[in-house]
Amino acid sequence: MFKKTQKPPTPEEVRDYLVDKFPTKIARKRAKQIVVNSCEDDGSVPEILSNTRTTPGVITQRGCSYAGCKGVILGPVRDILTITHGPIGCGFYSWLTRRNQTLPDSPESPNYMTYALSTDMQESDIVFGGEKKLKEAVREAYGLFQPKAIAICSTCPVGLIGDDVHAVARDMKAELGINVFAFSCEGYKGVSQSAGHHIANNGIFAHVVGTKEEGVPGKFRINMLGEYNIGGDAFEIERLLKACGITLVASFSGNADYDQFASAHTADLNCIMCHRSINYVAEMMETKYGIPWIKVNFIGAEASAKSLRKIAQYFDDPDLKALVEKVIASEMPEVERVAADIAARTTGKTAMLFVGGSRAHHYQELFKEIGMKTLAAGYEFGHRDDYEGRVVLPSLKPDADSRNIEELDVHPDPEKFSPRKSDEEIKKLIAEGLSLHDYEGMMKDMEENTLTIDDISHHETEKLIELWRPDVFCAGIKEKYVVQKSGVPLKQLHSYDYGGPYAGFKGAINFYRDIDRMTSTRIWRHIKAPWQVNPEITAEFAAA
Repeated sequence: MFKKTQKPPTPEEVRDYLVDKFPTKIARKRAKQIVVNSCEDDGSVPEILSNTRTTPGVITQRGCSYAGCKGVILGPVRDILTITHGPIGCGFYSWLTRRNQTLPDSPESPNYMTYALSTDMQESDIVFGGEKKLKEAVREAYGLFQPKAIAICSTCPVGLIGDDVHAVARDMKAELGINVFAFSCEGYKGVSQSAGHHIANNGIFAHVVGTKEEGVPGKFRINMLGEYNIGGDAFEIERLLKACGITLVASFSGNADYDQFASAHTADLNCIMCHRSINYVAEMMETKYGIPWIKVNFIGAEASAKSLRKIAQYFDDPDLKALVEKVIASEMPEVERVAADIAARTTGKTAMLFVGGSRAHHYQELFKEIGMKTLAAGYEFGHRDDYEGRVVLPSLKPDADSRNIEELDVHPDPEKFSPRKSDEEIKKLIAEGLSLHDYEGMMKDMEENTLTIDDISHHETEKLIELWRPDVFCAGIKEKYVVQKSGVPLKQLHSYDYGGPYAGFKGAINFYRDIDRMTSTRIWRHIKAPWQVNPEITAEFAAA
């Protein structure tokens, strides 16, 4: 261990120290998942191993495939009635844990987000099968709520005993006359919740998108993909889009409803927030309906301004460009005033971010805006393209875990395919500097000699804090109290604790103030973990 009298260890020393504590075989693997950031003259960054199975016995941040499907993608949708087919614990776990918010069109409009519906499988259902019970649950749910659609999410035992949830969905769709569809999102599929995102989005694309002909009227129509309205983020983004005259057709899936998904094919541009959870939906929509996509980021004031300008550049309308600049000009003075005040206290402070599949990248923007440095960052469920950029996609090879996830065979729709831009228009936009169909990843935006760590373990978290002592640590609920017992404040970026929104310009101000409070209070330096106050009793064997 490094002595307190020494200089802070270098990133290389930290990496070697973390890896050295593992058994040889695990250490070889972890060495490929912990890299020191650098960017070559050609723009390339170090290769990182990611989207690989967590070593058994290592305490990971990751969730399961079911959590990704039911909790992340379907959780924010207010009028699709979702039934968990499995033990009650799975349904309870995914019940409003992410603080997704929604705003129905009227007080009479349905909102099922506050309900947790489950078949509550028991031992007898495991032995004799649960399909009959599932059908009864669907009938009961329909009788109570009369929803437009019912979704069925599978848990681990469902896959193990072989219940055919898709056959049940087809039967109930014919019986009830509404859209009923199922997801084979058993928790053990894939290596993380990323598999569940993919399964859920594939299901929505296959069963819902394109089923409603009428879209939302508007001159500049977009879909927002990978935005989940945690803490009200979507409300702030919607406010900005409306002020700019941009029509939001569908959100996947923050503040979303069934009709938004059904008419999503009528938009003229897809904007991706969380690249990891949904980039493939944008690709499928372009193939089937002719809708191009761009990567955006509404986390951070500068990033929000850049994203609005990218949207305006795509539509290439002078009035839209002028209005976007007017909105930015009206929002930025207050942002700059608050940032300048807070930066006087936060400049030079440090942060670590280990969360999600894009948030660890996006939130570095906010820390930069108040003068804070990111020492280390990484994803729970990121893939190499999320770290290194989409330039690596041609070199990626599917493995056994990725083959567990169905890949949809998508072709241009004979009736609904309509290219929004000609090849010449696309080439012109790219020549003018618009980044279409691309994402450069997190590592290119990080400073030299910082650490990128994929799927960080509990052991590595503790040691990083001991060695570098950040002023704030960003992660999730599982890490929150362990980190805070070490005397370092933790900001949840899965659910925002009790804060938010953090998107857009007003959201940036909220984040600056929350981080200022967390890093400026002196209470953290007085906190000691229980094991520091009452260390574990140690002993030696007595001599024979």
